[in-house]
Amino acid sequence: MTLSPVPDRALAELGRTEGGPDTLALLVRDQDTRRLLLLRAVLDAAEGADVRVCSAGARARVREDWALLAEADRVTPAGSGEAADHGSAFPGHLAADHGSAYPEHLAADPASAAAGNTATTPPSASARDTAATAPVGGPTAGPAGGPYADPAAAAPVGGPTADPASAPAGYILPHATLSPARARLLHPLVGPWARRCLHGLGQAGPRTADEERELGHDLAHLSALAAVAAARAGISYAVRLSARDGVLTLPSLGTLHTAAPGDVPVDVVHRRGRLTLRRTGAADVVVRLESGVGAWSPSPAWTPAYALPGLLAGAGPMPLDDLDPYRTARGGPRHHALSGPTTLDDAGRKRWLQSWSGTAAALGLGGEQRVGEAVALLRCLVPLAEPPGSATGGRAGGSCSGTRREAFGAVLSSTPPTPATFAATLVHELQHTKLAALSDMVTLHHAGPQERYFAPWRPDPRPYDGLLQGAYSHLALADFFQRCALTATRPAHRESAWTLHARYREQVGAVLPTLVGSGDLTVRGRRFVDQMVAVYERLDEHPPPRGQAVRARAYVEAARALWAGRRIRPTG
Repeated sequence: MTLSPVPDRALAELGRTEGGPDTLALLVRDQDTRRLLLLRAVLDAAEGADVRVCSAGARARVREDWALLAEADRVTPAGSGEAADHGSAFPGHLAADHGSAYPEHLAADPASAAAGNTATTPPSASARDTAATAPVGGPTAGPAGGPYADPAAAAPVGGPTADPASAPAGYILPHATLSPARARLLHPLVGPWARRCLHGLGQAGPRTADEERELGHDLAHLSALAAVAAARAGISYAVRLSARDGVLTLPSLGTLHTAAPGDVPVDVVHRRGRLTLRRTGAADVVVRLESGVGAWSPSPAWTPAYALPGLLAGAGPMPLDDLDPYRTARGGPRHHALSGPTTLDDAGRKRWLQSWSGTAAALGLGGEQRVGEAVALLRCLVPLAEPPGSATGGRAGGSCSGTRREAFGAVLSSTPPTPATFAATLVHELQHTKLAALSDMVTLHHAGPQERYFAPWRPDPRPYDGLLQGAYSHLALADFFQRCALTATRPAHRESAWTLHARYREQVGAVLPTLVGSGDLTVRGRRFVDQMVAVYERLDEHPPPRGQAVRARAYVEAARALWAGRRIRPTG
């Protein structure tokens, strides 16, 4: 499969933990194309599955759902004066007859969205892809990072001084011209759902009753996706959906809670921006769509989806998704330090809003590029429960965050204590997002999965790829906090920023020789790592105060000693 090539200029930008508008647009376009290919693979897998895996009725329902999505894809986005071409990234519509069993299907060559490229095969559930259900790079214990983090080091760096009124020059607000169907299918949390479907449809051997039930639930979720897209497109319809374990989730709209447990049929009728949800033996629930995210109903059985204001003026609302059933990995391994999903109450949403409201300004303290990354890459936030030992509201005991490789554009995080700490979290996690997307496009190394390398931000040995991911994100944080220190006006803020900069810089310096010296790097991987080294050396132009540098060195040496001690095996 050939998708977008990566120019040397873009590779160099990303190696410096940067990324101009064109480079980030390249990553977004490639990831969106891969998502459409993944959906194509799910549809083909459903069509080709044994009837004992996907019944004739389930297969017919998938076709009906896709036809409704194709109809929604033909609707011109609001504010656009022409047919949806999605910024020239996806010139065609979902519907295209290429001889498949589906009357309306994905374009036969969806990768042609990337000009001059072709795609001949759908993606497979490769070992790298299926292993990516864990957060890329693992969780972080607050902006200080890692299990050795000093809670005192997570103090706010400085007051907001950057102007967050508009996007940095050249950066384009994402998905402004997508059709309702594309906007829904390219939402980050559709990725984990599609992966689960593909895994379930391709699973060999006999299945348990629970596995059969889960696959049925997963395939039925496509009906909810289609219903939401069609409602957003203004299409009238009447469909029957199913509430899973008493809960019907309509992504980006909200959830209906039924009084009856188990799987409950719900008839959904849409007319002119109003959904009527009907269940046997219960009063109808009428839901009115709101612009962007959410839908309102006076019924206590309905919980609306929630969104924060746009990061910048002119940006659409930022979903704070605490309802989607696929927002975290289900049934698979989860990193030991990453907490599970949570549903926010009013107080929890208010705490998120307070931190989010100052995040753009705090990001700007670290340079315009950090704001640009968030504008171009961030598509939704997923709230996590506070990690064990944290006080209510995330005010003590650290926080945790992560990304999911199959959920491009999503950042998972416990409640951010301050705008400054959340800005650092975004800097950290968006580096993982960029490097994961680049790794899909370019082979940077051929190292295996053996966990044997020391990383001063983790107590456990890391594989080479994990070491590269961690060093990359920590290098960006070292740069971010150096810039914050150089612009801070208050002594306490300047002191805090230098402390964090010194620690991150020392951590990166401890692992760069391992990364650079690896014989597993490809030619392009070596160019990438060389750019990381150049950034690391550039940081020396503005060294931290001597005291911070000495303490950072001692911190890393203690981490190394602890790591070495754990690896010593007693004899006898």
